[in-house]
Amino acid sequence: MARETIRKTEAATKHSNMADYAVEVGRFSWADVRAGLAGLPGGKLNIAHEAIDRHVEAGNGDELALRWIAKNGTRTDFTYKDLRRATARFANVLRRLGVARGDRVYSLLGRVPELYITVLGTLKAGSVFSPMFSAFGPEPVKARMEIGGASALVTSKLLYKRKVAPIRQALPNLKCVLLIDGDGQAGEDGLWDLQLLMQAAGDEFETEPMDEEDMALLHFTSGTTGKPKGAVHVHGAVFAHKATGRIALDMKPGDVYWCTADPGWVTGTSYGVIAPLTNGVTMIVDQAEFDAERWYSILEDEKVTVWYTAPTAIRMLMKAGADLVKGRDLSSLRFMASVGEPLNPEAVVWGNEVFGMPFHDNWWQTETGGIMIANYASMDVKPGSMGKPLPGIIAAIVKRTNGDAQEITDPMAIGELALKPGWPSMMRAYLGEEERYRKCFVGDWYISGDLAMRDQDGYFWFVGRADDLIKSAGHLIGPFEVESALMEHPAAAEVGVIGLPDETAGEIVKAYVALKPGFEASEELNLELLGHARKRLGPAVAPKEIVFRTNLPKTRSGKIMRRLLKARELGLPEGDISTLESDEQ
Repeated sequence: MARETIRKTEAATKHSNMADYAVEVGRFSWADVRAGLAGLPGGKLNIAHEAIDRHVEAGNGDELALRWIAKNGTRTDFTYKDLRRATARFANVLRRLGVARGDRVYSLLGRVPELYITVLGTLKAGSVFSPMFSAFGPEPVKARMEIGGASALVTSKLLYKRKVAPIRQALPNLKCVLLIDGDGQAGEDGLWDLQLLMQAAGDEFETEPMDEEDMALLHFTSGTTGKPKGAVHVHGAVFAHKATGRIALDMKPGDVYWCTADPGWVTGTSYGVIAPLTNGVTMIVDQAEFDAERWYSILEDEKVTVWYTAPTAIRMLMKAGADLVKGRDLSSLRFMASVGEPLNPEAVVWGNEVFGMPFHDNWWQTETGGIMIANYASMDVKPGSMGKPLPGIIAAIVKRTNGDAQEITDPMAIGELALKPGWPSMMRAYLGEEERYRKCFVGDWYISGDLAMRDQDGYFWFVGRADDLIKSAGHLIGPFEVESALMEHPAAAEVGVIGLPDETAGEIVKAYVALKPGFEASEELNLELLGHARKRLGPAVAPKEIVFRTNLPKTRSGKIMRRLLKARELGLPEGDISTLESDEQ
């Protein structure tokens, strides 16, 4: 349910990168964004040049680019000059091993410095980078490397032994495996000690000049059929990465920026590497997994100014309690944003109460390559809303009719969220699946697969995935609305909602609730939650059944996997669960 609008102060509006949304929309052009980047001679381009080299050439090479915090708290700093030298060495290593322009380089790593050097060094060499979650098992690794035709892999000894060695024979294109903690391997069985190779490589490399449409990144997104889809992104996507970092995340040169996303996810590349570096900020990278005390210490000690995290993490901070924030100096923090799945209104309001500013939700997909709709530093926030489209992005609510898509203009009418193609970070293909790609476009629109509404002020509101929508007794019910209402109850830590077949109503609403510490599952609490939902939503929309779970199945990016809840409830195939991070207990 929508909460009272959070009004922005005049100071927040005045000092943000986009002081007036309407003015920016009116004057924005992608041509101006292109002109603002350095480029390479002959009209060529390379993401790595825009992220690193141009800062060094402009005299800013000694600025801090990346601060890595190891699990034990040790800090390691990399200036833009340091990254230029390290990525040049890595590009030279690829050349030595016969990895050419256009070849696919994969990573299977956690948040370690070698990952960031791999991303940028691969792009510098004109090869294609594809990240994988370090938590993947052998089969998801095999599927992604087969689809992309992996030429090289950067990983650790332990991850190689557990996840790659068992399927190595099925990967004939894999020329080399670079181990970040090797034991002197020099090509035996295709294994190499990356550290030794880097030491022997030169620290100068002429960045490969690329066309805007040359493939740069290959990101995989899970499919319900069990086969992951490889979304192709190009070097020209850097225009969107830089612009959205500036506009949606309010990045400014000199900022200290912390993106907590797992590097195996598209956010870990688009906004964990490219957007911050192209905007000349300092990136904080924490090797450790979530810990509330540690996170608050990092925010305080590193004087983080811009923080980009996920709804799951925000809910875990809420669960830990606001007392952990008391007494800490977080005065440097000026902008907080959320990504991964829609952010419940309760979490937006909680951020405003605890930090003195709201979390700014935004919406995008692996396929869009960058943020498309957002809440901005200068714009009033309606808790629960996705915000408004980025300047340069045309979004609409549409209804499919006879092979075409017609825009729906009635306020708060439910339809499919669609975007007008043409933004720089739009995926160019699903690798090897042309028909699957074509189905994403209807008429003049890219159809996102998400259902949404637009209000009279132009704010967009997420309803649910098109295949998640619940149809009960003539009502169309978005699971997010039900989840948000239940999240307002003080006992609810996380909520997942699905529709189940019913002979009378067609479908009924069922909710799965994980409780906060201090609350225990009981029949009394169950009835209390049911009553709370009926009061907030009305009996037609409220769940008919609530079950308690210690945990809910989520992806590594924090999305609750509703389709998995439904498949298990109905005994259906589970589809692709390779990105599953946590599960019911």
